[in-house]
This record gives sequence, C-alpha cells and structure tokens, in this order.
Amino acid sequence: MILIVDSGSTKSDWIAVDSNGKQLLEKLRTKGLNPEILSEKKLKKTIKKNEDLNAHKNIVTHVYFYGAGCGTEQGKELVYNVLREIFVNAIIKVDEDTMAAVYGTISRVDEAAVVCILGTGSNCSYYDGKKLHQRVQSLGYILMDDASGNYFGKQLIRDYYFNLMPENIKVAFGSKYNLEADYIKYNIYKQPNPNAYLANFAEFMFLNKDSDYILDLIKNGIRTFVKNYVMQYKEELKTVPVHFAGSIAFFSQDQIKQVAQEMGFVVGNVERRPIEGLVAFHTKNL
Repeated sequence: MILIVDSGSTKSDWIAVDSNGKQLLEKLRTKGLNPEILSEKKLKKTIKKNEDLNAHKNIVTHVYFYGAGCGTEQGKELVYNVLREIFVNAIIKVDEDTMAAVYGTISRVDEAAVVCILGTGSNCSYYDGKKLHQRVQSLGYILMDDASGNYFGKQLIRDYYFNLMPENIKVAFGSKYNLEADYIKYNIYKQPNPNAYLANFAEFMFLNKDSDYILDLIKNGIRTFVKNYVMQYKEELKTVPVHFAGSIAFFSQDQIKQVAQEMGFVVGNVERRPIEGLVAFHTKNL
C-alpha cells in the first residue's frame, strides 16, 4: 500500500493506492500537519487518531508526504521521524507542499512553470522541469502569505473593526461569526493553528462575491501576491505559464485571470486539490 499525502495547515488529504494507482481506501482526511505550528507529540496524535491509518499502518510500503512547513530541513526531519515511527515498514519521503502543487498542476513531468499555492497560506516557485527554485523565503503567516486564506481572513476582520465594510456586508459578516474581541484574541494568541483560524473567515468572500467590496478585496490581495511573489520570476514569465493550486486560487480564478491580464502573465492550470496529480506521478515513477 502506498500513501500519498497533501498536507496544509488546516487539513491533510491522504490517498492509499496500489502500485498501479488503484485506490484502495476511501480518501482519508486528518487535520493539518504543519511542523512549524504543531509539536512532534501533536503530529503523532493527529495521525494516530485516524482509525483507517492505524488499521493499515503495518502494510504501508511507501509514504510520500508533501506538507506546509516542510520547506526547511528541520521541518522535514520532524515529519519524517513521526512517519517513520508510525509506518515502520515503509519507505518515507517528505517534501514541501510546493512540490505537490508542481506535480499536481504540470501537464508533463519535464514542463517548466511558475507554480503558486493559494490556500491557508501562500507560496510561489519556479520549476524548471527538473528542480524547484524559490526566490522568497517564507517568514510565515504574520509577515507574508499574501492572498492566502489567513491573509483574507485578517483583512476582513480588520475592515470590520475599522468600519471599512459596506453596512450590509458588515451586518452579514457579524451575524455569521463570533467577532467579540476577546474571542478573536483568544483564538489567535492562545490556540494552536491561528493561521487556520483566520483562514476560516475567507469562506465569507466566496459567499458574497456579488459585492464590489468583496471583489476589490480579492483582486487587491491577488495584485499584492503577484507583485511580491510572481514578479520575482519576470524573465521566466516570458516563456512559461503560471499554475495555481489551493482552495483560494480555485474559487478566485476569475479574479486571478483578470489580474494576470493587467500584469502581463499567462494563467495555466488551476487545481483546488493537487493530490490526484500526485497519484499519477508517483505510480508512474515508483
């Protein structure tokens, strides 16, 4: 049994397949497994809590794990050690989530492209057909993550408190969420996964896309992301497409295409969840 895992900060998708790519179990889901946010103990607890993973752990031969927070050697090592302890008979490979987005969006294995992630967090890299090149090192959700779920969640809360929302949007936002100051601060400063907490608010945008305020919010966030991330690859953009992965990208693809036209790059594939592409890639390259 081969396990392929696409893990963000909010959730992790697991697919179990055989060597021919045939799915063996229903798609599994656990909470996100970001080693920058969770301790080794919490990572283990999250995986072991899933009954299907526990039941089949001894027959797993390979685990291909792609995760947020695994772009550093320290993050990779922490996740590797956790997986090694649970799946004792498996070959383990851990890589950053950007590579999942690459394999899940490119049309062929040697295709060059700029690949972006817009999910709970955000990222952008250039894949030359063999290797990944990253020109901006992530400093996490507080300082970076432009146009991500947590970025938009933070913008919505700020606009609510600074009275920058249209009144009808403010009323709708206030009725959907608990926006008491103490409750927000408790979740951000006292609870694990504050970035995932903030990202939960982003759903509101996609339920209210008939509002000019919301459309401007989305487009301005994407413009900021493109300016700070995508434009690091100005030369490459002349010859390669820009692929996107993640829920925020999927639900804002019309706005992404509008910004692309404004800023002069070509949008390629947009995938909400790249894990299906990962299955095809790994069963072909075992």
